[in-house]
Amino acid sequence: MITLASDFGTPYPAAMKGVILSECDARLVDVGHDFPRQDVRASAFWLSEVLPEFPPAVHLVVVDPGVGTDRRALVVRAGDHALVGPDNGVLLPPARALASGGDGNYETDIDAYELELENPRSSTFHGRDVFAPGAAAVHEAGIDRLPELDGVSPAEDVVDLTFPTPDIGDDDASGEVLVVDDFGNVVTNVPGEVLDGRERVTVDGTDVPVVRSYAHAEIGAAVATVGSHDNVEFAVNRGRGDKAFGLSAGDSVRIEW
Repeated sequence: MITLASDFGTPYPAAMKGVILSECDARLVDVGHDFPRQDVRASAFWLSEVLPEFPPAVHLVVVDPGVGTDRRALVVRAGDHALVGPDNGVLLPPARALASGGDGNYETDIDAYELELENPRSSTFHGRDVFAPGAAAVHEAGIDRLPELDGVSPAEDVVDLTFPTPDIGDDDASGEVLVVDDFGNVVTNVPGEVLDGRERVTVDGTDVPVVRSYAHAEIGAAVATVGSHDNVEFAVNRGRGDKAFGLSAGDSVRIEW
């Protein structure tokens, strides 16, 4: 299996699939091609949430605002998985999630390799010319034989990306909005456990109920809840939490109880 994730929209992913299918018979699965444009951190967050649900696979990730520059092309191995994409930080968070089985406890090591750039025919579409053939080559060789592949060499000083750490106090928590999903739900870096046993909290001075899920509030009501990612999120039942709370990715937020 090869999964594909990008911020390309359409039709560019079709070209990557064409390249892969001309070089191997992998089953292709789209993770998504509507990741926030050129937003490496948001893409890394969502991939960290989604990719651990897959069986062993090669994951092609192309969110690459530095395409055509001297940034490297990488293959990162995490156990039975491999990620292929740019060296801009987007690969290591999901690699860590895969290496830990998604629960934060590491079960395997992470190894990074540089993928040679052999005169790609375009300087603006490395997804087609570099990463897609790289993913096909890894699939054909087998992830466990990655160090033996032609055109790869161990990579040092790989660009990393980490998510900010919240500040948790006895009666408040200060954090940051990591992403806003397509429903307008505001996902923070504050762990959901801070809402345990609480009926209401104050979010940046606004009092809201704590609910188990969106439909446990009246339609149009703003709420605090714990999302599937186990972090605190702010939402509106059948509405948009980002508009109700006036928050967007990167904003700081304070929760009090």
